[in-house]
Amino acid sequence: MKRDRDHFRGCLLGGAIGDALGWPVEFLGTSEIKRKYGENGITDLVIGTNGKAEITDDTQMSLFTAEGILRAEAMRRVKGTCSATTAVYHAYLRWLHTQGYPKMEDYDGIYDGWLIGIRELHSNRGPGNTCLSALSSGKRGTIDKPINNSKGCGGVMRAAPAGLFYPKDKAFEMALAFAVLTHGHPSGYLSAGALAYMIASIIEGEDIGEAVRGAIEKLKGYKGNEECIQSLNKALHLSKSDTSDIDAIVKLGEGWVGEEALGIATYCALKYRDDFKKALIAAVNHDGDSDSTGAITGNILGAYLGLSRIPAEWIEKVELKDVILQIADDLLDGYRDDEDWSRRYCVGY
Repeated sequence: MKRDRDHFRGCLLGGAIGDALGWPVEFLGTSEIKRKYGENGITDLVIGTNGKAEITDDTQMSLFTAEGILRAEAMRRVKGTCSATTAVYHAYLRWLHTQGYPKMEDYDGIYDGWLIGIRELHSNRGPGNTCLSALSSGKRGTIDKPINNSKGCGGVMRAAPAGLFYPKDKAFEMALAFAVLTHGHPSGYLSAGALAYMIASIIEGEDIGEAVRGAIEKLKGYKGNEECIQSLNKALHLSKSDTSDIDAIVKLGEGWVGEEALGIATYCALKYRDDFKKALIAAVNHDGDSDSTGAITGNILGAYLGLSRIPAEWIEKVELKDVILQIADDLLDGYRDDEDWSRRYCVGY
């Protein structure tokens, strides 16, 4: 079992580090990355004007996902019942407000709590158009009534907290429900379910390969699973081949959509399962959505290796380190039924 502070922290902070590593090259092609950073591409965190390596919307939305999960759990203990999907949706509306959008008139009571008060989170770091348009519409997507047909990676990039908090089968279902709020294509929400299932499996003590194969079996029970299953199978195969990282990632895609981002991250985590730094460098140096593939790789491998095996210099450089570590601890302590954290989350939403 890896249900301990080291691996919870590794998962969330690992994701933030991968996000920050990929952010400066998100919209650059491989040749442009090499021209700017050298033949090996970007290999270290870039320090921003705030003196830290900046996170993006990927980490912001992961934090708000965690806050929603924890507020639902806190309220469940007080009221006896609470919808986690509703609590996470309200958390996403708080995130939307941090991006400069006005408060929703019908949700006046939700704009409170800890994260919305953190000044650094009120920063626009390339938020995805699908997340912005879906949330600003005031509508909530479900599998039966999807809000759009988007399979962008905005659903999977924020799914890691569900994998930490819930057992693997429930983690799949909850991450799916959180993702379909904004992403209506099966590959947009099934990829989120698969990632959460993998992380929960790793936290429960499984090897990465075993977790991936388990996610594939889980996906078989859902309609529209073909693209996600194909991408994960391809990642498994390529991780055992002599194909170069660049060529392997080309075969998997660019990561702008859910199944491609999941496939690229899975490949990198499998290929370099014992080397966090090599995995993240591979995950961000390609033609595509480098911050998201870096973030997801960091989530997977951080959960597997733990914080103690992430380079210390990267831990110290990343933005909002203390906030991320506190959220990771709260997810663990909430699971353990520790009441010390509840005052932070037992507020109206």
